[in-house]
Amino acid sequence: MNITEIRIKLLFNSRDKLRGFASVTLDNLLVVRDIKIIEGGRGLFVAMPSRKLCDRCSSCAAKNPIRSRYCSECGARLSEGRGDLDERGRPRLYADIAHPINQEARDFVQSQILRAYSEEFERSKQEGYVAKSFDDLDYDYLDEHSADAER
Repeated sequence: MNITEIRIKLLFNSRDKLRGFASVTLDNLLVVRDIKIIEGGRGLFVAMPSRKLCDRCSSCAAKNPIRSRYCSECGARLSEGRGDLDERGRPRLYADIAHPINQEARDFVQSQILRAYSEEFERSKQEGYVAKSFDDLDYDYLDEHSADAER
């Protein structure tokens, strides 16, 4: 597998630990978007794209996130302890959409993304820096969030 392109969207003045997003192109054939770059207790790490896990209301069959206490459709109280547990015994709230198959692949992808992030971050410190365009991605709401954080 060859990573043929990595695009980085830096987030400035973010109040949470999210530092940016990556978009990775594999062999000029496949793109994986919305890979998060997060500042953790031991430094930066990569979180693969994921979706919230849901289950259905027993009254109306509407989908609701696992953490919901009441159905968003009919308002019925949802039972506690829904969903599967992870290896630590906590409810699984998210499922990966795309992810590396083994640790070696994860380490490779993460190191390449963090290298690209570091390079983009250093470029951002230079006078006249202009961030790459992400016209094909829906990151506008993040720019608005960053602008709000600056105020």
